[in-house]
Amino acid sequence: MSGLLLYPNAVRVLASLATGPRQNNGIFYEIRTYDVKPSKMKEFVELVHKCLHLRTAHSELVGFWTAELGSMNKAVHVWKYDNFAHRTAVRQALANDKEWQGQFISPALPLIEKQHNEVAYLVPWCQLGKPPKEGGVYEWVTFQMKPGGPALWGEAFQAAINAHINTGYTKLIGVFHTEYGLLNTVHVIWWNESPDHRAAGRHRAHEDARVVAAVRDSVRFLESQQNMLLTPLACSPLK
Repeated sequence: MSGLLLYPNAVRVLASLATGPRQNNGIFYEIRTYDVKPSKMKEFVELVHKCLHLRTAHSELVGFWTAELGSMNKAVHVWKYDNFAHRTAVRQALANDKEWQGQFISPALPLIEKQHNEVAYLVPWCQLGKPPKEGGVYEWVTFQMKPGGPALWGEAFQAAINAHINTGYTKLIGVFHTEYGLLNTVHVIWWNESPDHRAAGRHRAHEDARVVAAVRDSVRFLESQQNMLLTPLACSPLK
C-alpha cells in the first residue's frame, strides 16, 4: 500500500504543489500572444477593431493590448473561461462560425508570424481589478520563478507585490500563475496613468525601505523577469 494512502492530507498537499494555489472555482484565463509581421501591424489592429465583436459573442474578453516598449509588433489578449468544458464548447463554436472564420481568421493568418498561448489562474489573494479611469498604460511583468510552485515562493512574492501596491503609484490589475505553458511563471499586470508617471513611481519605490526589503527577500526564488509596456486597443474592456 502506498504511504500516501495512509496520509490523505499529503495527497492534497501534493496536488497543490502540482498546479499551485488558485481561486476557489474553475475559472481560468487563456493568455494569447501574437507576433505580427512588422509591416502588417496597422492592418492587424484595424481587422481586430472591425471583427472583434464576432469573437466576443462567444466568450468574455478581459483585455486586448499591443506592445509599446519591451517588445515590438506583439499583441496580447486575455480570455476568461468558466472551466475547460466551457473553453472546448467555445472553440468548437468558433470553428463552426462562418462569419468569424471568413471575416477574421482567413485574413488574419497571413498577418501573423507566430502564436503562443498559456492557461493561467488568478492567485488566491488577488481579484481581477480595473483601472480607476481610462487612458493609461499597462505594464505586463513576467516572472520566471524557481521550480516548486507558490508553496515555495508564494509568500515572499505576495509580500513584494503588496509592498509595491502600498507605495500608491500604481494599480494592480491581476496576478496570474500558469497552469499550461512554461510552469512556475507568474504574470503581473499593473496600470499607470502614463509612462512618465510609472517612471517617477518606480524611482520612489527604489528608495522605499519596505519595497527594497520585500524585493530582496523574493528575488531568492527568481530565475528571470521581463516586462512590456502595453497600450490597450479601443475595443479592449480594460482600457
